[in-house]
Amino acid sequence: MELTVKLEDVMEAVELHSFESNYYYSKKDGKVYFITEDELRAADDYEDIEDFPDWQQDNIKIAEDILWSFDYIKLPDNFDINDYEIMEDFCLSLEDKNLRDIMYNSIQGRGAFSRFKDNIHKYGIADDWYDFQEDVYIQIAKDWCEENNIKCVEEKPKND
Repeated sequence: MELTVKLEDVMEAVELHSFESNYYYSKKDGKVYFITEDELRAADDYEDIEDFPDWQQDNIKIAEDILWSFDYIKLPDNFDINDYEIMEDFCLSLEDKNLRDIMYNSIQGRGAFSRFKDNIHKYGIADDWYDFQEDVYIQIAKDWCEENNIKCVEEKPKND
């Protein structure tokens, strides 16, 4: 059976990656599931799921399946996606040497992310940054699919 996943589902996981949550692809149904670290911990500790809200009980059951089966593949997370490196590559890709130097220098040291964000707006290159970041995230998503032998399906826009 060929494994498939929607590119937009993988993109969501790539864009929203964090230390507190994980995304998993199910080989059983081709869906991507969002599971928090707390839910994984509850599943691993065999906590009584009745103590959790109904919506979270479902996630803990999925987390149990993730922990004890081979039916899930973890999507890229903070360890796979280096946001600083993406920012750095963007700065170095700028054609205007002065702007390139300003932007590159702004990401050195503490406060790099907030200075970067301030500067992309100050110099009117926010749209360029978001396009660049999206292209990188798309490539990360496609690479993940290829590495895991999963066919990546891109939805076609509907014509009105």
